[in-house]
Amino acid sequence: MSDHVYKSLEITGSSSESIDDAVRTAVAKASQSLRHLDWFELVAVRGNLEDGQVSHFQVTIKIGFRLE
Repeated sequence: MSDHVYKSLEITGSSSESIDDAVRTAVAKASQSLRHLDWFELVAVRGNLEDGQVSHFQVTIKIGFRLE
């Protein structure tokens, strides 16, 4: 098994549907420009409220990728 070195970036995704969808949106966008994505860590969850209801979710994640 090879030793790996990783770099992590902190990114924020959002969704009007769910926290899960916000995470998936952030990972999908990161995968368009980064290679070797291996893990993510949920750092923060925020949301917007309108008329006493949740209207939007926002998540900040650390995403790790293997350096070549």
